[in-house]
Amino acid sequence: MIWRRNRRPPDREAASEDAGLPSWRVEAAGAGAIAAGGDVIGSPTHVGDVYQAVPLPRAEEVDPPPWAPPQLSSYTGLFVRRGGKLAELDSALRGPGGAVVQAVHGLGGVGKSTLAAHWAHRHAAEHTLTWWITADTPANLTEGLAGLAGMLVPDMTRTTPVAVPVEDRAAWARRWLATHTGWLVVLDNVAHPADVAGLVTGAPRGRFLITSRLREGWHDLGAALIELDVLRPPEAHELLTEIVTTDRADADLTGTAALCAELGYLPLAVKQAGAFIRQTRLSPDDYLELLRADPALIYDQAARGSDAEQTIARIWRLTLDNLTPLARELLRVLAWWAPQDIPRTLLTPLADPATLAAALGDLAAYSMITLNTETITVHRLVQAIARTPDPRTPEQNGDPHRRPADIHTACHAATDLLSRARPTNPYDLAGWPTWRTLLPHVDALTQRTTPDSDTPTTSRLLDHAAIFLQVQGALARAISYFERAFISDQRLHGLDHPDTLISGNNLALAYQEAGELDRAIPLHETTLADRERVLGSDHPDTLIARNNLANAYQDAGDLDRAIALHETTLADRERVLGDDHRHTLLSRNNLANAYQDAGDLRRAIALHEATLADYERVLGGNYAETLTSRNNLARAYQEAGDLRRATTLHEANLADCERVLGGDHPCTLLSRNNLAAAYRMAGDSGRAISLCEAALNDCERALGSDHPLTKLVRANLEGVRR
Repeated sequence: MIWRRNRRPPDREAASEDAGLPSWRVEAAGAGAIAAGGDVIGSPTHVGDVYQAVPLPRAEEVDPPPWAPPQLSSYTGLFVRRGGKLAELDSALRGPGGAVVQAVHGLGGVGKSTLAAHWAHRHAAEHTLTWWITADTPANLTEGLAGLAGMLVPDMTRTTPVAVPVEDRAAWARRWLATHTGWLVVLDNVAHPADVAGLVTGAPRGRFLITSRLREGWHDLGAALIELDVLRPPEAHELLTEIVTTDRADADLTGTAALCAELGYLPLAVKQAGAFIRQTRLSPDDYLELLRADPALIYDQAARGSDAEQTIARIWRLTLDNLTPLARELLRVLAWWAPQDIPRTLLTPLADPATLAAALGDLAAYSMITLNTETITVHRLVQAIARTPDPRTPEQNGDPHRRPADIHTACHAATDLLSRARPTNPYDLAGWPTWRTLLPHVDALTQRTTPDSDTPTTSRLLDHAAIFLQVQGALARAISYFERAFISDQRLHGLDHPDTLISGNNLALAYQEAGELDRAIPLHETTLADRERVLGSDHPDTLIARNNLANAYQDAGDLDRAIALHETTLADRERVLGDDHRHTLLSRNNLANAYQDAGDLRRAIALHEATLADYERVLGGNYAETLTSRNNLARAYQEAGDLRRATTLHEANLADCERVLGGDHPCTLLSRNNLAAAYRMAGDSGRAISLCEAALNDCERALGSDHPLTKLVRANLEGVRR
């Protein structure tokens, strides 16, 4: 800018030849009021009571100096190798002009600004000018452009009676970028493509490198999109080790791999953890313990000397500020489930399809989730923070997205949604794929909550999930779920509530199936006594408890008590429910099994034959109970040495099981195993081995290698081969 005196007032109609900025003319008016007008840009010159602005240079005529802005210095420290992404930037910015957008995958802090700074430094010699703008808001973008104008024309920012307004300096910078080539401008952390659209499209002769948490909406700018993911495990280990061991060669690195995995290999999280560990002289194991105890607090802790605004929790909060209330609610709900393979259909009850799709799209656009056609993935760090309440008030700078009431509501919503999605009957084969999809999220929910926070919905969900696990042979997990449901029902309802009595009964059955009869029998006895006291001796649920206790006695080898209790239960069911009720038929079947175990095959076979006839008459031949009864009669024939009738009945039963239940149903697989055993007893080892091998393959495929039925078939096959 040139200051010069002017001996006459300026021409009010004079116009500047510089097309880059609107101009200002200033007149003294009493106390120095400023009025806009004219087209002259520049600094005023005093002539009596009149100031005149002197024109600035034309933007086209200002040559840039080589420039490495000081803003880059904060990004040029420790840098984990990102050779592949640097090469992608090389390729994308190979031409003379254009724009490239780096979109971050997952939570902010993946290192997009660091990578952009390193690329800019590596290629500084190729550009006539390099300029960095933190463009997270339109106001900051304007300030950054004004700063560019001030760097190119220092006089523009000098203190004068009338300063050139920021907006005018920014407009001059836009003109300069539009009329020059060979420059690089980094637009860091852009929140919305629209904020920079006019700048990018209006200056096509240079290069823009844009970083953003938003991965959508850039196609209209013709920008290449490069997604920056988290570190690979070795890179994360290297980064943490390098930070922790700086000036501390003897630092304890125990737990490095586990900590990096918990941090999801996110560069900022690893850096934040490393700095804190180094400052506090902890080990990675120690930090991980603190992290699991209070993730939100630890993620908000910056080491002394670090940027307190660049913590995981702060970046998370800034991102959520841009989202809709529904999107934030969805994120809090998603935080309670497993991080991967979340079915989108789980969220269907929360909003109409269009609104829900838009909210999920917003979360994906800001990289808080990864969205596929059928499923959702959430970064575990996002989950950890989203489900941890911030007890501070807004006046205490509390996080408005983590209010305790909102997180409490989200936890219950996550539970209710899982419960609504579960199949009604855990024994129904058709619902098993759905159960397998839901189970990881039920697991995650139970790990992230305590029994004290369980609701009746939680208890029912756990009880049904436990039944499914029990059917699948995962008895240890089933027992843990049954135990928690029983504890929660006792707390919620008291000892005499029907739900408590049901969960106690189911837990006793699981103990029994696991062979823990010392725990099963006392619990069965307590459940029976409670039901007799609360419901009466003839209530159907009381009769169920009596039947189950009799089975437990039978498993324990106490056949006298088992037979006596089965006979009493059968008589009571015939009196209360009638001869043809399913529970009556089941009691008759169980009594026949008890006779068989006691070696009384005559009574066992007679009762099995009568029971099967009743099943076929009452239910027909296509019900699982009928097929089970036929299997039991065949086993009784087999045990009595009547192998011809046993084999014939096993063959017919297997065919019916395959037709009615399908080839993968546990009843079908058990029937196949039992037929192989009959072949073996008849001396037909070839057919026995072939059938056992087929049964074992089917069991391993349908039920898994550790299912009890799979282990039984495997043992039988080994016996036949021997």
